[in-house]
Amino acid sequence: MPMNVAETTKPATIRQRPVPELGRLPRPVYARVENLRHRSATRPHSHPWVQLSYASRGVLQIRTAGGLFLAPPQWAILVPPRQEHTVVNSAGTEMRSLYIDARALPGSEGSCRVLAVSGLLREMIGHFSGLPAEYDEDGPDGRLARVMLDLVQAAPRVAFSLPWPAEPGLHAICAEILAAPRRPLRPAAWCAALGVSQRTLERAFMRDTGMNLRTWRLRARLLGALPLLQRGDSVTDVALACGYGSTSSFIASFRRFFGGTPGSFSGARARD
Repeated sequence: MPMNVAETTKPATIRQRPVPELGRLPRPVYARVENLRHRSATRPHSHPWVQLSYASRGVLQIRTAGGLFLAPPQWAILVPPRQEHTVVNSAGTEMRSLYIDARALPGSEGSCRVLAVSGLLREMIGHFSGLPAEYDEDGPDGRLARVMLDLVQAAPRVAFSLPWPAEPGLHAICAEILAAPRRPLRPAAWCAALGVSQRTLERAFMRDTGMNLRTWRLRARLLGALPLLQRGDSVTDVALACGYGSTSSFIASFRRFFGGTPGSFSGARARD
């Protein structure tokens, strides 16, 4: 169906961050540490290796043609080799990326995935990030790297991504929802702009994302709450910013989706 609808919201200011130039990995696992003061994004790019993007503070977002993947410090995002992606970080992010030779992490092909990061894996990533790039593969550092990869391999996958539609018109609708989560859904206006019926719009959206517009917006609101919680906003302020009429309804919805309270994802709590 014809899809062409203009975005009605102005995109937030975001700085461009260069992609590191690395011809090859010096070892099967290479750690890259970045302390990112401002909200920024890389250009779309890919690597011949696996990338595990992890933030010990802040929220990372990986954008691909097929979805959005968010990770506060409780999670990490595994990007398979040759997957084109953009990395977006919130302000004040402490990023610890692992570049991994695909041969050292079997089964890493396919699509991006969000992984739960255990306390042990978090500490190992932090320690490994301080090691020399050309660590001794046959010594303690090499053994640490192999155990760390075992933990990555065993890390539970969590279904907290946001599928992204392929149709340009649906893409614009999703961008509008993300930019203005408090705004009510506007199916009549979107249908008029696209020249389709509401049934056709909903069917196309379900086909491209696997969910209807209301479910997609609910997930977008809850995932959009993570950066706000990480920067220390109050639960009440986050609830209002995400379009909830009351703090209690936001907490209940958040708990059903994430299995924990908003407070457990708070950056202010983590800094206390």
